[in-house]
Amino acid sequence: MASDPDPPKPKTPRHKCPACYKQFNRKLHLIEHMKISYHSVHQPRCWVCQKHCKSFESVREHINSPLSKTNCLKIFVEQGCNLCLKVLDSPSALKEHKQMCCLVAPVPLGTKITPCIESNFTMSGSIMDEMHNGKAQKAVAMDCEMVGGGSDGSIDLCARVCLVDEAENIILHTYVQPQIPVTNYRYEVTGLTEDHLRDAIPLNEVQDKIKKILYNGESVGRMPPDGVKARLLVGHDIQHDLNCLRMKYPGFLLRYNIQSGVHDPYEDCISVMRLYKRMRGQDHRQVFRLGDEKANSGFDSFRSMELEKKAPDELYEISTSDYKCWCLDLTKDCNPGS
Repeated sequence: MASDPDPPKPKTPRHKCPACYKQFNRKLHLIEHMKISYHSVHQPRCWVCQKHCKSFESVREHINSPLSKTNCLKIFVEQGCNLCLKVLDSPSALKEHKQMCCLVAPVPLGTKITPCIESNFTMSGSIMDEMHNGKAQKAVAMDCEMVGGGSDGSIDLCARVCLVDEAENIILHTYVQPQIPVTNYRYEVTGLTEDHLRDAIPLNEVQDKIKKILYNGESVGRMPPDGVKARLLVGHDIQHDLNCLRMKYPGFLLRYNIQSGVHDPYEDCISVMRLYKRMRGQDHRQVFRLGDEKANSGFDSFRSMELEKKAPDELYEISTSDYKCWCLDLTKDCNPGS
């Protein structure tokens, strides 16, 4: 007589990440995933399924993925904006949104041989004052144009720099005299010639002007470590521009990696400022909890046993971000990244 088949074994519950929806067999694996993923409300996400992604390009890949188990693509094709990836409630709302979402290209300033344009630009108040008043802190956009130095012209030398404020007013626009001879003006890209740099401002003077703008007129030596009186700086690969200017600026005050195909400092400044303000205007929930220092300081403040007892949503609540958030919140849930 044949024996009865063994009853099916109950399925082991899977531990699902509430942000990216990855599933793990063990709770410990989920915790380790949350530690290295830095999920938070500041990350880009799919407007349909709310899946968190590392970048907006990752959101696009998710939407168009043939392996997606959701109807994200179908809904996005009908109701989604292909510029900001937002999903609207109706075709009419989408049409109205697209008219506002498409940013107008800036009017070229040109390459007139004017050594320096400098405004009497002053910004009163500090970042913390503006935060307490419910206002976003002021930002400055900067972009540089590089010529080539060295025997083969491969050394990037700053030859032109432009800074604009949030109202798109020029704060500083000047040609810069490189500290070593120029061997390649890269005219096809820069539009610059020897005549543009004939009466250019020396690099050390340009550095002083930029520091005065960024540090709000304060002496760098007297600036507090938290930089509360300094201004946020946005740009196209801004760290490279700072390196070519031979300048340093606090990493938590940088907002960068916005790039267009235009090689004109003024146009790039205007473009990056418009994109920056667009990104800053995105809505998301603020998670900083006053008085709860342990919850705000991330996973390191909890023991392993404490973490294993927490539900996935609770793990998400204590996860801190390494993403440079456009909301410009300087509280601890928006940590300075690399």
